Amino acid sequence: MPFNMKPWEFLIIVALILLLFGAKRLPDAARGLGRSLRIFKAETKALHDDDGTQASPDAEAAAPTAPEAISPSTPTNASSETSATPQAERTET
Repeated sequence: MPFNMKPWEFLIIVALILLLFGAKRLPDAARGLGRSLRIFKAETKALHDDDGTQASPDAEAAAPTAPEAISPSTPTNASSETSATPQAERTET
């Protein structure tokens, strides 16, 4: 047992935690702690991977390039139809 605790001392601590936080909040707290640890692990792995890729000279050559700009298209009939509808309503009233 950690910290040289006896089993009955550990059970008393678990009972106190259960009384303080309640049975409904403990699973949520454990789930949040698990998510936090998972995110922390992923971020530390990403930092470790980033350090490895910056050291290699081929990293710049393998970097993806930005997509080309999209040229503006001609206006469609849908936009002119929507602008014509409010004008027709104004003339009728």
